Amino acid sequence: MRIDVLIYPGFDELDAIAPFEVLKKAAAGGADFAVRLVSGSPCDEVVAANGLRVRPEAVLDPSAPPELVLVPGGGWVDRAAAGARAEVERGEVPALLAELYRAGSTIAAVCTGTMLVAAAGLLRGRPAVTHHGAIDDLRAAGATVVRARVVDAGRLITAGGVTSGLDLALWLVERFAGPAAAVSVEARLEYERRGTVWRAPGAT
Repeated sequence: MRIDVLIYPGFDELDAIAPFEVLKKAAAGGADFAVRLVSGSPCDEVVAANGLRVRPEAVLDPSAPPELVLVPGGGWVDRAAAGARAEVERGEVPALLAELYRAGSTIAAVCTGTMLVAAAGLLRGRPAVTHHGAIDDLRAAGATVVRARVVDAGRLITAGGVTSGLDLALWLVERFAGPAAAVSVEARLEYERRGTVWRAPGAT
C-alpha cells in the first residue's frame, strides 16, 4: 500500500512528521506500507511552518495515484503567509486532491489539512473534523462537523488539531494493517491513543 504524505510551504511539522513516523514504524514492523514525503509540484525543498527544511521524495501524480494521501495543516488559524490557507487561495493543492480522489485515492487530513480537502469540494454534506479554531470555516464549507478525535467516513478521514495526527495515523495502521500492528507501534512510541474514532455507518 503506497502512502504519500503531502508537504507544502508552511505545513505544520508535527501534522506531517508524526504520522509519517507512525506509518514508517508500522512498515518496519511488517505492515505492507510504502511511505513517502511528497510535494504537489516539483521542488528541491519545502520549508515548514517553524522553519524545518524537508526534501520531498517525489511529486504526487494523479496518473499513478497512491492508495492513501495524508494532508497536514498549518497556518490556517493565524492566517500565515504560507500554509493551508495560502494553498487554498492558490488552488493547486485542492485541485490535485480532487483529482486524486476521483482516481481512487483515500484521503486523510490532519488539523487544518481538512480545509484543503474541503476546498477540493470533497466534504460537502459529509462528516469531518478539524482544528477547533477552524470548525466554523469547516461548517461554512458544507461539512457536517463531528466532534471526535478522528472521523472516518470511508475514503475521507479527518482528524482534529495537531497531536491528533498521532491518533489518526494509529487508526490508519489499525484499519489497514490490523489492531495488533497498531498496538505494536503504540508500544514502540510509548504513546496511548486519545479520544474517539467516529466511523460513518457502512464506511469501508
